[in-house]
Amino acid sequence: MTADLIIKGASALTMNPDFPTASAVAIADGRILAVGDDDAVMAQAGPATRIIDAKGATLLPGFVEAHMHLFGGGASLRHLLLTGTKGFDAICDKVRAYAADNPDTKVLYVRGVDYDMLDGTPFDRHILDRIIADRPLAFVAFDFHTMWANTLLLTETGLLQGKELGPGNEIVMAEDGLATGELREVEAFGPINVYSGEERNGLGLSTGGEPDPAPTPEERAFDKADLRAGLDWCARHGITSIHNMDGNLYTLDLLKEIEAEGDLPCRVKVPFHFKNFMGLEMLEKASMMHDTYQGDWVTSGLVKAFCDGVMEGFTGYLVDDYADRPGNRGEPLFTEEKMTEMMVEADRRGLQIAVHSCGDGAVRQVLNGYEAAARANGARDARHRVEHVELIQESDIPRFKALGAIASMQPPHPPGAMDFPVEPAKTRIGPDRWHLAYAWRRMIDAGAHVPFSSDWPVARIDVLAGIYAALTWEPWEPHLPRQTVTLHEALAGYTIEGAYAEHAEDRKGMLKQGYLADLVLLSGDIEAVDVADIPSLNVALTICGGKITHRA
Repeated sequence: MTADLIIKGASALTMNPDFPTASAVAIADGRILAVGDDDAVMAQAGPATRIIDAKGATLLPGFVEAHMHLFGGGASLRHLLLTGTKGFDAICDKVRAYAADNPDTKVLYVRGVDYDMLDGTPFDRHILDRIIADRPLAFVAFDFHTMWANTLLLTETGLLQGKELGPGNEIVMAEDGLATGELREVEAFGPINVYSGEERNGLGLSTGGEPDPAPTPEERAFDKADLRAGLDWCARHGITSIHNMDGNLYTLDLLKEIEAEGDLPCRVKVPFHFKNFMGLEMLEKASMMHDTYQGDWVTSGLVKAFCDGVMEGFTGYLVDDYADRPGNRGEPLFTEEKMTEMMVEADRRGLQIAVHSCGDGAVRQVLNGYEAAARANGARDARHRVEHVELIQESDIPRFKALGAIASMQPPHPPGAMDFPVEPAKTRIGPDRWHLAYAWRRMIDAGAHVPFSSDWPVARIDVLAGIYAALTWEPWEPHLPRQTVTLHEALAGYTIEGAYAEHAEDRKGMLKQGYLADLVLLSGDIEAVDVADIPSLNVALTICGGKITHRA
């Protein structure tokens, strides 16, 4: 067979332990035809073969983004990003300029907001009113678990007087009986997304259900444009496989349409989102999604759930009290009994499970559920996942290897590692638990499989920035253990470990003959540059299924 494309002259890191380095890769019919030195691989060239000289740059398997939110991420590219902005005047200038540039936008969404942008003064509706009072304004926390709204938006959405919500969700109320403007978790701020017309891109998170009424052709086209924008953004960053962490049939259908049109630049796994108000019978829909969407491009077979929220907003579920709020440990979104019932049934159906678990109480509850599922149904290679694991109890670390559970973690997330501020998370967790926070090193050393990701749009999707964070994150205090990893471990976290997490290590995550032709070429040699210069590298070329999806 003659190659369609050959990349030669590369410093290829194959992630294949049997053949770890090479200089050339040949591709044919969407698969890797050969991996080796230039002379051996060039023997696969024919008159029509396209040849690219990497000039010594690093060639890797395509990046696997093991936890992200594609639909909402694509939509967020239309919103104002405030990451790194500090002080009222700077915030005000940027928001008012954005408002002036978007006069017809129904709700002005401002994202990337951290909890300490005003140096200790918390956001409320009055502060937002000082910025803009005559148009609906929503500030979205960088973690997407808290939103702040101005008075007009609270009034328009019926939230100013508060409302009853389910466990783990809160409209923070002031002493005057009116909402402060702080809305914690998706049930609290969901009405804002409905009011703004942005609810369809968030249904996979908010309800797990389908748009009702059915979208018009114009709305479908608008939503496909958001998905395409998100997919293209992923390809620009070397991503070839996406583990989406929210979803519904509508998302799957739109992705299949994009695939049919020949424009799908990434492989996407979309879960069924099980919510705490659902009965076990809803898992039949998860099985249907799994049976309907199979293949190498658009797949399902995953059940996603949330056990808790985030520690910054006191919605993470802890074993012991928050250090700065005695008597409060947070509240799980599911009772342990209901969570376990869901897990046993999903496991019985042969589905994989992934549960958002930031606090150590949530991590423990989820591991308990996986243990119960194995007892009830018998052990199998399920690879059930715990998402985030931002805090863990010492005794729960070895349980990951024992249960075969995946610790899905995000190097951009530790406060101070990349874009997120150290406070208030450091204070919330407290000194007695700092050594057990964001413990990638401990998890890897304990034998857990640890795929890496960004959780975009929560964090920047930039994989190279994530690798840098994994290599360099400094402990909050000098006496704390470093949780950093080696370069090879970081690259594995974004390649073969992500493939393993989706039972796909037999066809992706390595540069190996017969594997899917998913590759990323960097702008330089990542092993040769100083660690400090890794963020200055970029993605020169992304190939997915043998097709160039991005070229710098």
